[in-house]
Amino acid sequence: MNVVIIGCGVVGAAIAYELSQVKGLKITVCDRQPPAQASTGAALGVLMGAISQKIKGKAWQMRQTSIQRYETLIPELEALTGRKIPFNRQGILMLLSAPPLNTGVEGISAWEKLVEIRHSQGWHLEIWDTAKLQDMCPQVDHKKITNAVYSPQDRQLDPIALTLALVEAAQQNGVTFKFGVTVLDAQTSPPESYPQFCVQLETTEGKIAADWFVVAAGLGSTPLTAKLNQIIDIRPVLGQALQVRVGHPLGNPDFQPAITGNDVHIIPVGGEDYWVGATVEFPSNENEIPPNQELLESAREQAIAFCPELATATIIRTWSGLRPRPEGRPAPVIGKLSGFSNVLLATGHYRNGVLLAPATAYAIREMIIPQGVGGSGRQGKQGEKE
Repeated sequence: MNVVIIGCGVVGAAIAYELSQVKGLKITVCDRQPPAQASTGAALGVLMGAISQKIKGKAWQMRQTSIQRYETLIPELEALTGRKIPFNRQGILMLLSAPPLNTGVEGISAWEKLVEIRHSQGWHLEIWDTAKLQDMCPQVDHKKITNAVYSPQDRQLDPIALTLALVEAAQQNGVTFKFGVTVLDAQTSPPESYPQFCVQLETTEGKIAADWFVVAAGLGSTPLTAKLNQIIDIRPVLGQALQVRVGHPLGNPDFQPAITGNDVHIIPVGGEDYWVGATVEFPSNENEIPPNQELLESAREQAIAFCPELATATIIRTWSGLRPRPEGRPAPVIGKLSGFSNVLLATGHYRNGVLLAPATAYAIREMIIPQGVGGSGRQGKQGEKE
């Protein structure tokens, strides 16, 4: 069975690797750019699972599946490829500051409730007072902080290193990758047949026929689905981040969790460097989003307010990228393209592409190989292991 995946960010690469473990599939991945460009190349890789406010339904299930899968996936990929994938196992620490209208009590009670819910789901969360925060993370200026929530089972990883490892492992399993290839058009069955099916794609490298087509092209999914007359409207949202060099680890060198608060992340990336970000910037007109320098500076200032030592840090680099946000529907968009029997969508992950990539790969595998030895059984086993 031939499967073509369009798009080789973290989601497309995760799907390729997952499907490469199924016997009898011939898989081709096309992308007009090299792997891990676009959204993946700009992501910070913060995996907010247990600490997220999603507690039930598909939104929580996908998060749980992915966080569990990463525990086995990272060592698996490192062993297969010999690549090192930076993977921070020291958890995520969320700083809570007093809201202006003194609703702090309500705020903390919501977190206490989440701690109970997570406990019943087999996950661990802790609420720290400022004394515990100062003891564990002396780099945090606790004067403006009321409490902190610590999630030891959540993670952070390097999205580019992960994606390149997924590509290499999938290649070892026989997947063909074609980079620098643009899809020009799609040939479908006659419109009167329902559901329709996509017969082949016309690309800059010739025609590609397949039994299944998986659209995992982020913002590129909109023009692609337009060629099939079923537009999935995905809009860009810009994010900017920066890497700073402090010269030494902040706080305790042996305890370096990802720190987040007020939607700003401070992420240790080895020794004396930290990532700070990311902004959330919407297009003003015509989908143009020039990076707003003031918003990046305000993210840096928020990070400094949390960890004052960052004020003297040197900015090593700044970067930005566009995230794919579905218009008028929740993110992500996973499932069959309306009206087509063999076109699957795995796109529009907005700010959670890295987090949800493993669960998305399981979902696509289940659609192509139903009741297989695929996702559900393996998730069950991992759940028991947790």
